[in-house]
Amino acid sequence: MARSITGPVVALVPAAGRGLRLRRGEPKAFVTVGGRSLLQRSVDGLIASDAVDRIVVIVPAESVEFTRELLGADVVVVEGAAERTESVRCGLSVVGDADIVLVHDAARALTPPALIGRVVAEVRAGRSAVVPVLPVTDTVKTVDIMGAVIGTPDRSSLRAIQTPQGFRADLLVRAYAAAEGSATDDAGLVERLGETVHTIEGDALAFKITTPHDLLLAEAIVAAPTRENA
Repeated sequence: MARSITGPVVALVPAAGRGLRLRRGEPKAFVTVGGRSLLQRSVDGLIASDAVDRIVVIVPAESVEFTRELLGADVVVVEGAAERTESVRCGLSVVGDADIVLVHDAARALTPPALIGRVVAEVRAGRSAVVPVLPVTDTVKTVDIMGAVIGTPDRSSLRAIQTPQGFRADLLVRAYAAAEGSATDDAGLVERLGETVHTIEGDALAFKITTPHDLLLAEAIVAAPTRENA
């Protein structure tokens, strides 16, 4: 394992996506759950983790000023791009002296602060790249372009990836410098360099709010009484 890291942690929150599958007619990051937007809740979790020194949010050009007013002066807001990969690249351009960079989906708005802290702790301890994961519980099929099943992967070795994903800053910058085309997650770009990506146990609450069903689930979770109030 590499040396431990003690320098600043910067969290990037790409939130420039349109969220068409949510069918709400507005950028997904600004859809509310329990009176607070997904973006606000994601930022709240990063702050509550006590593991992040700075937060950079990446939003569409037309939402920059609104987002700055929404989140306050302590959060850096920059203009993003149509593709997620390009938006993260915009965020990387302003991380400054960060030693560790987290990339966290705004759509994973209920991610527990403790999970964020564990990702940072693993990178600080010397892991170059760390992602939270959950076992895949459904049977998964591979299919051809006509929809015919051509295989059944062994799900015991499959994992569903969550965020935040944590990286040594220099490694993530190098991965993006070498990136060609887009990628659905940042760890995939690091893998292309031949670097090892380590996993830790994720959390069911870090699910991605993508569809109307996901939004209903998030509303129910937020509305449920806590143990202290039950």
